[in-house]
Amino acid sequence: MTEDGYRKLRAFAQEAGLDEGEALSFLFEHFESVTDEDALAHRLRLFNAELESRKR
Repeated sequence: MTEDGYRKLRAFAQEAGLDEGEALSFLFEHFESVTDEDALAHRLRLFNAELESRKR
């Protein structure tokens, strides 16, 4: 997990009153209702395009 991703997960969990594992469970169990399908596809393409440079 990237540092940015972990920071956002921790912030979401704290705001929701959950620990990180509970927050991840919530997000995956309700994935379709918490994502915008069009925006997700676009963001995924951007993330994949930047992935190699983020690993350095």
